[in-house]
Amino acid sequence: MCNLYSSTTPQEAMRQLFDVLPDHDHLGNAPPLPAIWPKYNAPVVRLAKDGERELVTMSWGFLTAKVSKKTGKPISPAAWNNARADGVAKKGLWKNSFLNRRCLVPASSFREAKGRNPATDYWFALKGDEPRPPFAFAGMWRGVQPGLPDDKSRLLTHTIITTTANEIVKPVHPDRMPVILNPANYETWLTGSMDDALELLRPYPADEMQIVQQGVGVLKDELP
Repeated sequence: MCNLYSSTTPQEAMRQLFDVLPDHDHLGNAPPLPAIWPKYNAPVVRLAKDGERELVTMSWGFLTAKVSKKTGKPISPAAWNNARADGVAKKGLWKNSFLNRRCLVPASSFREAKGRNPATDYWFALKGDEPRPPFAFAGMWRGVQPGLPDDKSRLLTHTIITTTANEIVKPVHPDRMPVILNPANYETWLTGSMDDALELLRPYPADEMQIVQQGVGVLKDELP
């Protein structure tokens, strides 16, 4: 389960990494984001109508209508920020997006928490020449949020796919971790068949990852 991640890669470096032309970068002046929570805006790479990759801002979590158990009146919608790999090709909330609207979610780290009162936060990143080498989660997006008021029904939203935890994540979160894609597989994820995409939904190699921060209340990933 991933409920918090960071995306601190400079915008120009992001364009280069994900092969996005400057005129297909619609982020504006995007600041580094050391803490992205559900319902926060974040950069996403998707295919534009012309077939080229574009960078756009989306809100994290597919939104669904929610009502108060006490009053029966609409309340703040639920945000489905994670999608299990074993359900993306089958379940109604995910299936259409998995078939037609896969995306790359730029990131520099993600956080999992262990224990309670207080929990210890662990930030995971990739190993490399940089302190936080940029990478991409396997994601999906949609542009319609059914059953919501007009101000939310047309929001662009994205979700991150999770798979079984690898050996570095498992001691903190025994069950799940977000799917991290190898750059060689970005094009397959964006344009490949359903079967090709399903093959990519596997744990990232644990020996290529590291814990870069840990402690109680470490809710932002910031370089020392």
